[in-house]
Formats: sequence, structure tokens, C-alpha cells
Amino acid sequence: MSIFYFCQTVLLAEKASETSGRLCIPEMEKAPLPADENGTVMTEGPPVAQLHEANGDMSPAVEGSVDPSRDAWSSKMQYLLAQVGFSVGLGNVWRFPYLCHQNGGGAFLLLYVLLLVVVGVPLFFLELAAGQCIRQGSIGVWKLISPRLAGIGYSSCVVCFFVALYYNVIIGWSLFYLGSSFQYPLPWEQCPEPINNKTEKECSDSSPTTYFWFRKTLDVTDSIDEIGELNIMMTVCLLAAWTIVCLAMIKGIKSSGKVMYFSSLFPYVVLLCFLVRGLLLDGASEGLAYMFYPKLSIWGEVQVWRQAATQVFFALGLGFGSVIAYSSYNPPNNNCHRDALVVSFINLFTSVLACLVVFAVLGFRAMNFARICVTKNLALLSEVTSLEKDWLPVFNMSDPNSVSLEQYREWFEHSGSNVEIPGKNITGCSLETEMSKGVEGTGLAFIAFTEAMSLFPASPFWSALFFLMMLNLGLSTMFGTMQGILTPLMDNFKTLSRHKTLLTVCFCVMGFVIGLLFTQRCGNYFVTMFDDYSATLPLIIVVIFETLSVSWVYGADRFLDDIETMLKWRPPVVYKYLWKYVCLLVMIGLLGASLLQMLFKRPTYTAWNQNTVSEMSLEYPGWALGLLAFLIIIATLPVPVGYLHSLLKDRLWQGPEGGGERNLEREQYRKCSSTEPDSTPVLTPLDDDDREEGPSRNSFIPRNGENYRLLPQEAEDGEDTTGV
Repeated sequence: MSIFYFCQTVLLAEKASETSGRLCIPEMEKAPLPADENGTVMTEGPPVAQLHEANGDMSPAVEGSVDPSRDAWSSKMQYLLAQVGFSVGLGNVWRFPYLCHQNGGGAFLLLYVLLLVVVGVPLFFLELAAGQCIRQGSIGVWKLISPRLAGIGYSSCVVCFFVALYYNVIIGWSLFYLGSSFQYPLPWEQCPEPINNKTEKECSDSSPTTYFWFRKTLDVTDSIDEIGELNIMMTVCLLAAWTIVCLAMIKGIKSSGKVMYFSSLFPYVVLLCFLVRGLLLDGASEGLAYMFYPKLSIWGEVQVWRQAATQVFFALGLGFGSVIAYSSYNPPNNNCHRDALVVSFINLFTSVLACLVVFAVLGFRAMNFARICVTKNLALLSEVTSLEKDWLPVFNMSDPNSVSLEQYREWFEHSGSNVEIPGKNITGCSLETEMSKGVEGTGLAFIAFTEAMSLFPASPFWSALFFLMMLNLGLSTMFGTMQGILTPLMDNFKTLSRHKTLLTVCFCVMGFVIGLLFTQRCGNYFVTMFDDYSATLPLIIVVIFETLSVSWVYGADRFLDDIETMLKWRPPVVYKYLWKYVCLLVMIGLLGASLLQMLFKRPTYTAWNQNTVSEMSLEYPGWALGLLAFLIIIATLPVPVGYLHSLLKDRLWQGPEGGGERNLEREQYRKCSSTEPDSTPVLTPLDDDDREEGPSRNSFIPRNGENYRLLPQEAEDGEDTTGV
């Protein structure tokens, strides 16, 4: 009989001995089952199936024997693509390049790699191992590891739902731009046709791409206080985005896994195409040099460490529960340690590849605008009839194309800054200044990069390719986010698991209805609010408690023992110290830095002002701060509520049956008494007499010098056989 089945039975009943109370034990090689006195042979299926069915748990599975009620990956490649697709998202394309640009280029990249190795990979491995070992979603995993911290899984589900709400809005924007790309010329290449000989001031004073984004796409208000009506086009795009997600998720991983073959691989094809094209552009080398020039002095700034740690945290999708959900569909003998290293490396490779693409293209864009600046200033200089001899340029002002950017900059630094023309201004044309414009978040994807692509030959083709890539990056991450919600709920609530399709449809409908908040004219500001605050702090708190549960409550050594038994080899002991000290301290430091930033600096957002035709930094109004606090509290509330519920249950259930003691045993996973009959099968060491007599009908094959036997199963009246 498989020890794995009985080990999971004991754990779900939360009655474990010191030697058998592990999270999982893989199935060992089976020996012929001895017959009992009546000549019958013990069977494996009924006791475990009945126990889990009674508890609504669909999780247990053994290598080579997967529970038919639980989905499984069709192949290892499908699983890896799903994990890569979830971890590699829009943040790799627009957030990571922006952070590198703002924080010292190559110096930030080195800092990111350092934190990825000492924090990201260990925590990612922890989640992969926990999900694969216990074979449940985030709720079931943390309920089993530490019942008093069961609220961790519920917090993960809440945060996933918050992220899904606004993430699908970004997918809707990508759909709109993808549809608009099938026009020639592109609608953001030039300002609208003049009406009554009057051009759009908002467009002429900014740029066609900026005007198309803020006015045609979002039709944005001047602040978050101006609610405004629904943007009909964005509402339709949001509906389309939720429809795609619903159709891809409606059959669970059996449907979403197949979609991953395209949604996870296609972005790499596009990035490589853009990289080849970008490196051939004029200005690409300057963009890459600007990007990777190291400024090691930034290592002394706390803010830079906070941003690097946050990026590592979100890049791997830690705390969402999606990593756990995906790994729970793996067989127990899957090498999750190698998976952690592979996925982390691919994530880093993707971020660096995206940096190369983005800054090669932005270098081309900056070079073009710098040359336009030179041409404009030379035209102004040609209007000056007399200049002092020392101020005269040495180049030919009548032929701007013959003047290089370096020549103009050298002249301006020595003499040009002293030239004054009444009513006009001679400016310096800096490549660095142009590189720094519009490179953050949505501004990078929908303004700066879009503007650069409009300068490409065959610009509609490149635009369609780019936004199709954006759509796939968003969808692959969205699939993982939804899996982080649906899998834990279906694992822990039997009724929901029976109506998987209905649950998926209901969540998508609810997400669309609530998502209408983001399709108002001020919806872009709500997207920023949710992105900056609704997920950051709650996820940090979730990961802190995850690490605390495994490394201190359950025990890092025991967790490594479980992994060793599952994988048949022991991971390096360095993980123990990283989990217990380094990761935990870094997460607490990150939480403290984030809280201090919010306390000492009032949260702000960037708004587009139609009158001044510029972006402005505004403070969130009081009601918006109240909403922020509400989102953070709702997301983190399940953790303390779950702890208090466990304490109250201990007190209320104390009685002659010793319920309080049983809950204490559940929490500490200490050795159970083998002298009293229990309501569940318990594996206990055989005594010396039993060892001498050899295997009996209730004994098992020895493993690592330990022998166990199955105690009689006697269910008490009114108490199910799982003991839960």
C-alpha cells in the first residue's frame, strides 16, 4: 500500500506522528500486498478517496496515479510555458527597462541579479515545492502547513482578483491599438485634419501619439476627481478581453495550457524581430550605451534597493498563488528545483532582451527628435542678421542635414547658450533629454515606443506585431492570475469544483462589471492606483507569512526533508538559511520601506492636463486615499481573521474529545499518541516484537530505517473520518 496515500490522509486529518508527519512522501516501489486472515488483500483506493471526498478535497495524487477528478498537465513543456507565461508579462517590457534607465542602467541590472539569486529563486522554489508536494491551491497549501495561518491563501486570492480587474483593462487597450494598427497611415502618425483652418492645439503642442493616447483612446479627464462618463470603445475592448480570458479558462488548464504554446512563445519571436530591426537603426548604439552605462553610486540609495526588490518580487509572481496552483498539477517526482532555476533564468533573459529592444528603438526615436531639434534651431539662427564673431557656428546653417548632433552640441555649449533672439529661444538638443521622455509604464508602450514605430518603414506591420505581442504577454499573465483564484477555491469547496465552468463564467462576468470603473474617462488614474498600491503591500505581507510558515512554524529542515523524500535528493542546505533569515529580513525591510514612503510622502499620480497640454503630478484626494486603505485592508484582512478564527475554534471545541489538543497538534505537527483509538488511519512505528515477527497485514515496507503500521479506523458518531 502506498505510504504517500496514507501520509496525505494523516495530514488532511491533521494527526501526524513525528516520523510520518511530513507534507508529502512519494510512492515507493510497491511490494505484493499481504492477505489478511480472510484471504482478502488491502486496497488503496477506497479509504483515501472516501476521506478526501468527505472533505471536498480533490488534491491527492501519486506519481503514476493521478486523481482523475484533478486536471494534470499534458506535458512538461506545457507546464513550463505556463509558468514562464505567467512570470513574464508586461512588466518585463515596460517596467524593468524604465527602472534600469532611472536607476543607473547596468548598476541596477547587477543589483537586480543579486536580489534575484538570494531572494527571488529561493522563494520561487519554496512555492513550487509546496504546491507540487501538497497538490492543492494556495488556500489548501497554507491551511495544511499552518492551520492558524490559513488566511494566507485567501489573501492571495483577493490580491489576484484586484490585479485581474485592472490587468484586463491593459489587455483591452492593447486590443484597441492592435485594431487601429490595420490602417495606413497609422492614426497616431499625424494630427487630425484642421477644422475651419484650426488645428487641434492639444495635438500640435504635444505630439500625434500623445494626443491619440490621451484624447482618442482614453479621452481622459484632468484629474481623478472628474469622474466622467463611460468610454464606449474601451468598454467594448474590456468586454472582448474578458471574453477571451473566459473562453481560454473555461476548461481549466486543459484549455489554457494549449493556448500557452502560442501566447508564451510568440512574444519571443516578436522581441527577436524587433531586436534585429532595432540594432540596424540609427541611434541604436547610443540608446544601448545610455541604457547600460553603470552608475554604481546608486547602490547607496535605499530607494533603488526597494525598487529592485519589488521588481524581483513581481517579476516571478510571488505571493499570487498562481505559481502554487500551476505546480499543484505536476506529478510528485517532478524536479521543481530545476524548474525554479529555469523559469528564473528565462525571466531574467526576457527582461534583458526587452531592455535591448526598448532602448535600441528609443535611441532611434531620440536621435530623430534630436535632429529635428537641430533643424529647428538652425532655422532660427538663419534669421539672425548679425552675430558676434565668437558666436558664429563653424558649420553650414543652410544645410541642416550636414550638421551632426555632436557638432551642434559642442557649439551650443561654448557659444549658443548666449545667443538671444527676441521672441524665440535657441535650445540645446540633447540625446539624453529625448531618451528620458515618456519611458515609464504605459507612456513607454503606448506613447514612446508607438511614436518610434511610426518612423519605421511599413509602420503598420511593426505596430500590429508589437501590440499582438503585448496582447499575448498580458493574456499569459492573466491566465496565471485567474488560475490563482479558481484553483484554490475549487480545491477547498467541493460544490465549486463540480461547477468549474459556471464558476469561471461568473468570475469573468463579475470582473467585467467591476472593471467598468476603469473604462470611465478617469479610469486610467484608477488603473495607476490599483497597480501601485492594491497589490504591492498585501503581496509583500503574504510572502512574509509564507516564508514564516515554512521556515519557522513548520520548520525549514522538515520542509527540506519533505522535498528530499519527494525528489529523492536533498536541495542544498543554503536554502534553509536563505528562507529563515535572508529572504525574511529582505521582505520585512521592503515592507518597512514601502510603509515609510507612504507615511512621509503623500501618494501621487500623474494626470494629463488638457489646458496646459502637459502631464502633472497630483496628490490623491482624501476619498481616494480612503479607497487605497480599504483595498489594502481587504486584501490583508484574511490573515489575522484566519488566525483569530483558529484560536476561537480551539477554545470552543475543547471538551472530552480533546478537540483543543487536536488543534494544537495540527498547528505544531508533533507526534500523536498511538495508544488511543483515532478516527483516522495513523501510521505509527512498529514495536520490537512486530519487527521480529516480520511484516503483518497492517505493516509496510521499511523506508529509511522506519517501519509503520495502520491503526484501526474507528469513526466517532457525528465526526467524519477526516478529523476536520
